[in-house]
Amino acid sequence: MFTRRSVLGSGAAALAGAALSLPAAANPAAPGDFVTRKGMGLLLGGRPYRFAGANLWYAAWLGADAPWGNRDRLRRELDSLAAMGVGNLRIAASAEDSSLRNSVKPAFRTRGGAWNPALVDGLAFALSELGTRGMKAVLYLTNFWEWSGGMMTYLSWANGGKYLDMNDPAHPWPAFPDMAAQFYANAEAVGLYHDYVRATVQRHAGDPVVMAWQLANEPRPGGSAKAAEPLLPAYRGWIQGTARLIKALSPRHLVSTGSEGLMGSIQRADVYKAAHDFPEIDYLTAHVWPLNWGWVDARDIAGTNEASFARVREYLARHVTLATELGKPLVIEEFGYPRDGGGYDPESATGFRDLFYKLIYAEAEANPGIVAGSNFWAWNGEGRPVHGDHRFRPGDTAWLGDPPHEPQGWYGVFDGDASTRAVVQAHARALAGS
Repeated sequence: MFTRRSVLGSGAAALAGAALSLPAAANPAAPGDFVTRKGMGLLLGGRPYRFAGANLWYAAWLGADAPWGNRDRLRRELDSLAAMGVGNLRIAASAEDSSLRNSVKPAFRTRGGAWNPALVDGLAFALSELGTRGMKAVLYLTNFWEWSGGMMTYLSWANGGKYLDMNDPAHPWPAFPDMAAQFYANAEAVGLYHDYVRATVQRHAGDPVVMAWQLANEPRPGGSAKAAEPLLPAYRGWIQGTARLIKALSPRHLVSTGSEGLMGSIQRADVYKAAHDFPEIDYLTAHVWPLNWGWVDARDIAGTNEASFARVREYLARHVTLATELGKPLVIEEFGYPRDGGGYDPESATGFRDLFYKLIYAEAEANPGIVAGSNFWAWNGEGRPVHGDHRFRPGDTAWLGDPPHEPQGWYGVFDGDASTRAVVQAHARALAGS
């Protein structure tokens, strides 16, 4: 099985700062400024809150006052998104400094608890800029995949340095996710992660720009059923324990898992439902990756697109049913599709991607009491691939929505993708008028 979650490191960066203790970063806010949940709906200021959103994982990196940051560009990107009607951004609030071959650098923290002050301030700056534009953020607190260090890194800090690299030919799929999932059962690794959660959530606990804290990006109980099933109690315990911790630290914020959905739950509805049935989990999440899951062939999109879309509709319908059964909202928080012909150049067409976005948005619009919002993956904006081979190299600072391990331009939406931007804007207008 092919997966896209690993990152090419972008060069060494010295991490500085004291242990995991940070001052508060937010100003006091009125209760009505926070997004809340009532039954199957989200509310803001007492009114239904439904959103057209995007993923901007690199916002803290752009927001850093550092040679690899670009605050002016961040402001321009947020202005472009706001003009499209995008009002909700899903952002990485963590990265662990790692020995993993493809982990992004610079990172937020080291094993010993030292912070990178530029990234800490970069996240605060990004949230402040979102606030001036009336936008909300979903912040994820670690990663199941290696591209930001993630759970494999926490596990290596606790097990004497043992880890696997993603896509290592000596350890093919599902070796990496099977080992990464051991994180949930390792009390020391979870404890280190909880230290980070405490410090970060406390710092932003009073900030209404934050809609929700997310336990991780795409947490899975394992890659194979054989490895996952014995870990299910630890996996569920990690979900509820972390969600309770966040609620205790920041009771006005929502909490979500960051799950891909059934594809990240060893394709078992009972596993997915159990992960989202805790009272501390406010809404369900689903991600949709037809190319990664083998539903569409990038070499023959025209010939495989119809069957792919049928599977997407069925996948979304199953999650709408599960959300209804649990009585909680659903957010489709990651979805992406290749450019026509499977290439990466900003000049290549996006006809099939535009149709895919319309499909996702039609499902969201057709389920107003269930689907609260969606976040496309991801916004490239004015970023452009630096190299002809579309690969990210250490030291590059042209941050794109395609993380550094991916071909630059694979899934991200460029500011020049006029037709895709028009699709997003039309959906935002439809939600605003509903």
